[in-house]
Amino acid sequence: MSRTDVDTAPGNQPPPQDNHAFFGQPRGLLTLSGLEVWERFSFLGMQAILVLYFADAVASGGLGMSAGTAASVSAAYGTLVYLVSVAGGWLADRVLGSYRAVLWGGVLIACGHYSMAVPTATMTWVGLGLISAGTGLLKPNVATMVGKLYRTDDDRRDAGFALYYMAINIGAFAGPLITGWLGDHRGWHWGFSAAAVGMTLGLVQYVLGRRHLAGRENAAESALAPDAMRRAVRLIVVGTIVVAVIATALALAGWLTMGRFVDLLTLISVIAPVVYFAVMFASPRVTREERGRLKPYIVLFLASTVFNFILFQAYSTMMLLASTNAETTLLGFDFPASWYASALGAFEVALAPVVAALWVRMGRSQPHASNKIAIGVVLGGLSFLLMALPTSGHGGGTYLMSAWWIVGSYLLLGLGDILLETSGMSATTKLAPVAFSSQTMSLWFLSLALANGIQAQTVKLYDDVSQPAYFGVNGAVAVAAGLAVMAAAPWLRRTMHPVH
Repeated sequence: MSRTDVDTAPGNQPPPQDNHAFFGQPRGLLTLSGLEVWERFSFLGMQAILVLYFADAVASGGLGMSAGTAASVSAAYGTLVYLVSVAGGWLADRVLGSYRAVLWGGVLIACGHYSMAVPTATMTWVGLGLISAGTGLLKPNVATMVGKLYRTDDDRRDAGFALYYMAINIGAFAGPLITGWLGDHRGWHWGFSAAAVGMTLGLVQYVLGRRHLAGRENAAESALAPDAMRRAVRLIVVGTIVVAVIATALALAGWLTMGRFVDLLTLISVIAPVVYFAVMFASPRVTREERGRLKPYIVLFLASTVFNFILFQAYSTMMLLASTNAETTLLGFDFPASWYASALGAFEVALAPVVAALWVRMGRSQPHASNKIAIGVVLGGLSFLLMALPTSGHGGGTYLMSAWWIVGSYLLLGLGDILLETSGMSATTKLAPVAFSSQTMSLWFLSLALANGIQAQTVKLYDDVSQPAYFGVNGAVAVAAGLAVMAAAPWLRRTMHPVH
């Protein structure tokens, strides 16, 4: 099937009258953005309080972990979420189709948050497992459906992804405000309940707006033959049961400890993208031209890994820092430490339309996608280098840094996130081989899994080294990586056609 076939097949394009109905963008962008508003509300609302819940004393309703362990387990959860996205992309391409994959993913996420609302440790782990599976189905396929709203040569793509990213960050802004207040004033599980309600509202909005979506038909674009489909379904069901039984047995035997599980996820996060790239390069379904576009994609993948290693710590080490070393008063108003996470969403909501308007105004003269991504990585590194200043000389004292330091760090991080993620997702939908369309977006999310996997090991040092050293070294590495991508820009521009 050619790229043109995918773009123009019935059910793969929204109605023609919808093509400029949402701020000059397809109306389906509103439906998908609305879903992600609530998905990010629930996911990042929960993420903002998760590490604090892990680190809180058992007597106060938490799990009593040390700061480093809490951050490591939180990162391991993020690793699992994005590892599962590979299976989610494959299921959409070969079994479910994008629409049903997103729908069932949302159902699992909602069930997971409802499980976490039950105040027991067991239901917490059950809920995190369900959310991991559901997010793996939903996240890569929503982004892929956004890409399907546009033709490959449509100059509105990057602006559309920027608007999409602005909309979902409304949820990233609102989620921590509500879950954080509930967690601080009513208990952690009340915060998890709010996340459950948010995801339910997102599902309702998605189903009501489905007629505006490309790829809304039930059939997968590269569906397996009926016999192969039945074998695949049996294998998935049996494999899931076997893995669950083995994991339970090893846990009961005392071998599968939390530490070993974290280490295992990190190992898988390293191996999985290597194997996945190898499979795509070797696949006979990938043309020579498509294979050539995958080579620069490796650079984008690594840049995403470095940036997201910094970004995800906005919900782990930065939350721990805010809860112990930062003021929680701004302009005379007291707030929960978890509200700092809302600053990141607020900046992205405010800056995304500015970035989108800038790209539209510049048209084809806008910076190449690789340069946008490189600048994003540098900004991410600078956000951590900034934190090395107020933490210097105060690691063991009672000094509380001004709230403006963390706000300033999140400003840099938010702008970097807009530049990298919108350009990266847009480039992914353009560079993806036809036979791996949803799965290539899953590969982008594997960069997030790898970032979390590395973070799960690195944050263990948070308790053992000085805060200036921790933030300074990590920030310097990210800045160096961004400069390296800039240096590779001439080669990337030559090899990333049709990305500009």
